[in-house]
Amino acid sequence: MESAPISRRSFLRGRLRKLAPAQRPPWALVEEDFIARCTRCEACVEACPTGILVRAEGGYPAVDFSLGECTFCAECVSRCEPRALQRASASSVPWALRAAIGDACLAERGIECRVCGESCPTGAIRFRLQAGGVAQPALDVAACTGCGACYAPCPTRAIALQANFDIPTESEQ
Repeated sequence: MESAPISRRSFLRGRLRKLAPAQRPPWALVEEDFIARCTRCEACVEACPTGILVRAEGGYPAVDFSLGECTFCAECVSRCEPRALQRASASSVPWALRAAIGDACLAERGIECRVCGESCPTGAIRFRLQAGGVAQPALDVAACTGCGACYAPCPTRAIALQANFDIPTESEQ
């Protein structure tokens, strides 16, 4: 299988494999349009009250959930003059991200931990009691907003935020 070509900049910086695109701020245009419009002014980064927006590859803003969660306040959108971030209406969805619980989950390994469920503001992660064992996490994808509140507190980084809807839901488990 042939790999995708890397840029000269990546080669000179020692990045010999193509990186996955960074998670852009909420209500970002599709990647190509976002890159074309974003001036890298950092107004959105400075406006973010939770401090999760950072300067990423090429100086473009990206979300770093290890720093906290997104409250969807839309301050970043209101400060984006080139309109690389656009909220169509008050009910428009900020992104397609949803949490996914991976194999590194302590509860799934038989160790009591419920920190992700305790951190989830929408109650999308609940724990089901198991006879003679540790309560197991159950994710309700429909209730998950992709805010990232569960990511940073997880001691094993078992939570991933991804735009994949083929994740087992609470009703399927």
